[in-house]
Amino acid sequence: MKCSQSSSSPESCGWGWRVRQNAKGRYVTVKAGAVLTGAVIDREKLSITAHLTVRNPLTEEEQASLKQTLAAVYGFRSVELVLTVKEEAHASSVSAPGAPAEKKSGKILMGKAIKSRPGPMKDLNLKMGNATVEGKVFAFECRETRRPGMWRLSFDMTDYTNSVTVQKNLTTKEAQQLEGAIKPGMWLCVQGKMEPTWDGKDIQLNPYNICVVEHKARQDTAKEKRVELHLHTKMSNMDALTDTKEAVKTAIRWGHPAIAITDHGVAQSFPDAWHASGDDIKILYGVEGYFINNIDDRVAVHGKLDCPLDGEFVCFDIETTGLKVDREAITEIGAVVLRNGEICERFQTFVNPGRHLTPEIVGLTGITDEMLKDAPQPREALTAFLEFVNGRPLAAHNAEFDIGFIRAGCKKEGIPFQPTYVDSLILAQNLLPDLGKYKLDIVAEHLDLPAFNHHRASDDAATVGYMLVPFWKMLHERGVDTLQAVNKEMEKLRPLGGKSNRFPKHIILIAKNKVGLKNLYQMISASNLKYFKRVPIIPKSLLNEHRNGIIVGSACEAGELFRAVTDHKDWDELKRIASYYDYLEIQPLCNNAFMLRNGDVQSEEELREFNRTIVRLGDELGKPVSAPGDVHFLEPEDEVYRHILLASKKFPDANAPLPIYFKTTDEMLEEFSYLGEEKAYEVVVTNTRAIADQVEKFELLPPDLYPPRLANSEEDLNRLVWEKVHRLYGENPPQLIVDRLNVELGGILGKYDVVYMSAQKLVQRSLENGYLVGSRGSVGSSLVAYMSGITEVNSLPPHYRCPNCKNTEFITDGSYGCGADMPDKVCPVCGTKYVKDGFDIPFETFLGFGGGKVPDIDLNFSGEYQARAHQHAIEMFGKTQVFRAGTIGTLAEKTAYGFVKKYLEENGITAGRAEENRLTLGCVGVRRTTGQHPGGLVVVPDDMDMEDFCPVQHPADADDSDTITTHFEYHSMEANLLKLDMLGHDDPTMVRMMQDLTGVDPHDIPLDDPDTMSIFTSSKVLGYENDELLGPTGAVAIPEFNTRFTRQMLVDTQPKDFNTLVRLSGFSHGTDVWLGNARDLIVSGTASVLETVGCRDDIMLYLISKGLDPKMSFKIMEKVRKGKVKKGGFDEGWVEAMREHDVPEWYIESLAKIGYLFPKAHAVAYVMMAFRIAWYKVHEPLAFYATFFSVRAKAFDAEYCCAGLDAVKRKIREIENNKDATAVEQNLMTTLEVCYEFYLRGFHFDTINIYESDATKFKVTENGLLPPFVSVHGLGESAALDTVEKRKGKEFISIEEFAMCCNKLSKTHIEQLKALGAFAGMAETSQITLF
Repeated sequence: MKCSQSSSSPESCGWGWRVRQNAKGRYVTVKAGAVLTGAVIDREKLSITAHLTVRNPLTEEEQASLKQTLAAVYGFRSVELVLTVKEEAHASSVSAPGAPAEKKSGKILMGKAIKSRPGPMKDLNLKMGNATVEGKVFAFECRETRRPGMWRLSFDMTDYTNSVTVQKNLTTKEAQQLEGAIKPGMWLCVQGKMEPTWDGKDIQLNPYNICVVEHKARQDTAKEKRVELHLHTKMSNMDALTDTKEAVKTAIRWGHPAIAITDHGVAQSFPDAWHASGDDIKILYGVEGYFINNIDDRVAVHGKLDCPLDGEFVCFDIETTGLKVDREAITEIGAVVLRNGEICERFQTFVNPGRHLTPEIVGLTGITDEMLKDAPQPREALTAFLEFVNGRPLAAHNAEFDIGFIRAGCKKEGIPFQPTYVDSLILAQNLLPDLGKYKLDIVAEHLDLPAFNHHRASDDAATVGYMLVPFWKMLHERGVDTLQAVNKEMEKLRPLGGKSNRFPKHIILIAKNKVGLKNLYQMISASNLKYFKRVPIIPKSLLNEHRNGIIVGSACEAGELFRAVTDHKDWDELKRIASYYDYLEIQPLCNNAFMLRNGDVQSEEELREFNRTIVRLGDELGKPVSAPGDVHFLEPEDEVYRHILLASKKFPDANAPLPIYFKTTDEMLEEFSYLGEEKAYEVVVTNTRAIADQVEKFELLPPDLYPPRLANSEEDLNRLVWEKVHRLYGENPPQLIVDRLNVELGGILGKYDVVYMSAQKLVQRSLENGYLVGSRGSVGSSLVAYMSGITEVNSLPPHYRCPNCKNTEFITDGSYGCGADMPDKVCPVCGTKYVKDGFDIPFETFLGFGGGKVPDIDLNFSGEYQARAHQHAIEMFGKTQVFRAGTIGTLAEKTAYGFVKKYLEENGITAGRAEENRLTLGCVGVRRTTGQHPGGLVVVPDDMDMEDFCPVQHPADADDSDTITTHFEYHSMEANLLKLDMLGHDDPTMVRMMQDLTGVDPHDIPLDDPDTMSIFTSSKVLGYENDELLGPTGAVAIPEFNTRFTRQMLVDTQPKDFNTLVRLSGFSHGTDVWLGNARDLIVSGTASVLETVGCRDDIMLYLISKGLDPKMSFKIMEKVRKGKVKKGGFDEGWVEAMREHDVPEWYIESLAKIGYLFPKAHAVAYVMMAFRIAWYKVHEPLAFYATFFSVRAKAFDAEYCCAGLDAVKRKIREIENNKDATAVEQNLMTTLEVCYEFYLRGFHFDTINIYESDATKFKVTENGLLPPFVSVHGLGESAALDTVEKRKGKEFISIEEFAMCCNKLSKTHIEQLKALGAFAGMAETSQITLF
């Protein structure tokens, strides 16, 4: 007896030796990849002939071993093998999307090699104990815990079935080994124990073995590669998730010759694509525009027949079973003949549709099944109608609908139909532009036409006829007498470019060259500034005006052509529409599967036929047809992120599958295989490459800076610099100064002089108006900036300067970090007291080594003066050349997490924290809105347009805004255009107010005042010490040192000089500079404050002092300060070079931890301003507190703040003990601390006085302050100003009179003022009581 059986069990697949269990519990060794495809067993003879497919031929020894094993395990006496060799590449197994490709074990990061097979993460649970997983790391953290020497390794990884957190406590040595070894994007295999998280709400994997595994990303293996012509990035508003740089890198890796960027209506991903492309790929810069055909929608006459307007017209209307021409049928045709302005003949027929009418249609038309049962069949009815027409021109309202059904019916019945027809809807829109709505009954009522039975064909047809009479009269008055002359008059009647109520269609626009790019930018600008309505619209008229250098594609299913195909418009109309485009587009069926779900089509075959129609159009018109993917995300597994985005926008089909990922050439060829192999190759490969070949390769942005022109800027800057040099340092300044200025000016004059002079003029204007200007960033590194008056920071080494005889003494041995810390000294030449100056900042920090960086001058103007500063810039360069710097607001992690949580909840999905984190990170970075930099202005030269660089728009799509911003995020053009960064800041405002109150010029405040310096270590000089709430220092309310974090920093470091304060400013603004780094070194005694790294300049100066090459020192500084060393380690040879020059190990380790470093010039400018403010606090306390409460204390609330020391203290404790304190309460906390100190120093608040209190500012009184009206909770500035204005010259006899006079104050405000004692002794009402 013989039987045949086949085996397809999963255990028999794969390559390598494998043991599997049989039915009796025994094990059999099988050569992996030896797939058992069949077997013949003879039970009587106990023999088997096994048919195996193997990847490689088996040796005789392997065959003998396999026979012996089968015989031993199953008891066969005879075993024969029939082997078929089949290479792995031809295996039929297909990986699921996101499934890891074949990997090889790599480097062991922890423990030992992992031999067990990883399982899917979706199966992880506590009960399984040990687990092995393999996946991609997407989040990583390794940080020191509160226990010194104990570090926590934590990273999230995913295999796209689920995600898991891997967490383990490590020693310092273990942490150092792993910290740089594991990075997001790596693929790891991890073996460990499943454990509950600390709160028991989730599970995590505690690893004991971690290995790197090789992951093969998707490859495009086609011999000739396609070009993706339709790709959306994260800049397509809340719609796409493709990372621009990753998409470009993928195309490069796949060997694609080019890739298009076509976001919805925007070009904001262009800079990223350009930077990612290098010389490895051509970028096709394009947009998928929102297109309105405002030219065709003015065409009222279709067809070639001409006749007088007073000639004969057949006006007709039809009723149907529904709206879709391909599915519904005609039920009635009605027509009338218009002759000499009279209705003189009528035609009416019902048509048997061959189906029952729906109740809705019966209700709408009044036509019933009974009325149609004996009606003529379509062929008979159409023949009768056309006989009635007799070749005369037709007219209908919204004629496309009626003509479409007649045309479809004639086509089906084989009846010729080539009409000339007039659309009365278009006539009405053009001749009655103010009507607004143009339904037949509305137009008829407007024209005072006879009443009619709407939605019955014969009545509607007659109404169209009556409508044409006044329309023809209007046209006669315009000199139009014949039918073919109508369209030209329509173009004059309806002005181009008006906003349309119609929903826009899509269109692809790709720039061929730089001319096309500028035209593209001009269209994007106009679409935002002139035509924006919900979306930025590009009218056809605008496109025609700017078409030079633009390749126009017909776009997706939302395009004009595809819509016409799905509307079953006739072939001539389709050819007319298609002829406008340079290439036609078809897409994979899955892209349009929603039409199947919506019921727009009945089968996939209909979708195929739509694409075939477009292919035929291309063939007939000689236009290339391309097949792009309309990419919205990069990898198949990214689809879930888009589901989350669409769900957040309430799309009902958010979860419907739509695999619009970046497909390979072979995948796209498979998608279009129904066109036949040759045609599929043409649309996928040949044509997409041909279209890409039409595009030149060009630079997105020019390589140079294009500053605006300022008359004599080069001469003026040079003059200003040397005038100040001679004023401060004499006619023969020290060679050190001359050499440095020659180096700086050599890199500035003729190149960046306009940048400097622009800033100088703005700063000078502010100073003339009495407001100091603080510099930000590294501009203080430039001696030219100091000498020209842009910054107060003198970047020279510490030195003495005689204001009388100009003698100087420079301290260059490193003993002092800044001049302010040097002891006082008199000039040995003339006996005058020396001025101490210099902060020792290298110029390279600002303009790079050799002056190669474009200067970025950032300035802090007073908040009160900022608007005037912006206006001065506009006056300087011209309104048409100055734009606000644009910003792009993307989906933040917190918001994305909310979307993810809601999505999971709505879909009943339970996910762990790691999976929630993956889904959240997948959505982060998608564009949500645009905005404007709070102080940034971008200036274009007067001989160029902004569109030579980028488009412009309104911020946040606010089409009613007067503000115009750059379309690109402004950083992308920093090397090309002058950017003025002019922020409004409180510090200059405070200094100005304190100067006004005291008469003390801030420039005269010494930066070495001992009493002022003392408050950074002790509050004794302020009249209190070691307060339980405020701590030991007196730094409360001092900018830079006001927070509890920075006050603790003062306690830890005990600064005694200005240089240390600068270092602390750097610590507080840097990332990974203080905690876990400098603080540990200082507290442990390893290094002093001034030996640690606080600012980026410290690195360069220190390394040069140790003897390292200056250029290498600069490069190390640049890489450390951007966090690149932390992420990727030092460059080869750097550590060795530092060690050779005796740089301590702790210093090298400290550099490797830094995430971001503050520039020293910025820190100096901030600390100079802070020190001046601190001086006023010490020496002019009431002026200081009046200023602080007026300018900075936005949360001042008289109810709490004016209630006395004990009440303030209680409120502070209350907020401290409230873990859920709101942001408002946190702000109030800062103000309360200052109030508390104010009371500690023996000062008091006066009661608000309705006659004396200012609207917004605190007034200094005898040992106290008088609060303003805005200190009342909820009383705004406008109401306060109104109250002060209306009380002038008045005496109030009652609260009622005051309330009536100052009527912007609410009843609540009056009650609050009453509670605060402002009306003490005043009567409630003005009524006189006699008894």
